[in-house]
Amino acid sequence: MDQSDVTWNHLQILRDKAPLIHNITNYVVMNNTANALLALGASPVMAHAKEEVADMVSIASALVINIGTLSPGWVEAMETAMHAAGKKGIPVVLDPVGAGATPYRTETVKALMQKNPPDIIRGNASEIGALYSAENRTRGVDSTQDSQAALDPARFLAREYEAVVVVSGSTDYIVTDHNVSTVQNGSELMGKVTGMGCTATAVVAAFAAVIENQEKAALTAMSVMGIAGEIAALKSSGPGTLQLHFLDVLYNLDEKDLKQKLKSENNHA
Repeated sequence: MDQSDVTWNHLQILRDKAPLIHNITNYVVMNNTANALLALGASPVMAHAKEEVADMVSIASALVINIGTLSPGWVEAMETAMHAAGKKGIPVVLDPVGAGATPYRTETVKALMQKNPPDIIRGNASEIGALYSAENRTRGVDSTQDSQAALDPARFLAREYEAVVVVSGSTDYIVTDHNVSTVQNGSELMGKVTGMGCTATAVVAAFAAVIENQEKAALTAMSVMGIAGEIAALKSSGPGTLQLHFLDVLYNLDEKDLKQKLKSENNHA
């Protein structure tokens, strides 16, 4: 069975199970993320009040922690939710949005990781680098590095936290302590739409909710994300229409699309 067959099987499982994905995410992307999860076949919930996050985690199948718009109350809620997810044994997917831009942001996400290590970390090269070294700086939420530059930091984080690390870019890298896989699907136009990286994190969580092997879940998610973006870009005249077509493509993605478009490799590190 080749990777396109595996990806299609995983997508069918997700659509059949429709997992509930709890997102503690940023104000900018809530609507985009929720709509993408719905189009994919999952069920989103956005809940960040510290008074309810533990209860919400108890009925969810995966948890997304996205630090895009931090505040002290949200940080407390994130810590509570991550702890509850760990006790329940559901996957936690962490998006260190803008890590490296400010000391507060970097220190906060590192503290969250140390207290309750995530199962999967997904970020761009600059963000992943900032989790590894304080000398790595980002420009807002945009990466200043090519994704390949973050391979060594990703390997370190994978070992340190026993996590799968996903580095997004023109080539996506899925990194564990023993393996590196790549996905080369996608479109440059995706970078012109805010929240595409955050959407990728939510898609990773959706597959992690239904696939026990987190490395395979991440590889499937980035494959689906890249192919959907690639197909949507062909239908679009700019970033505005890309958003519309992306949701439609996610919703209608089929086995033929995956077989024709998928460009991924699995290589031992």
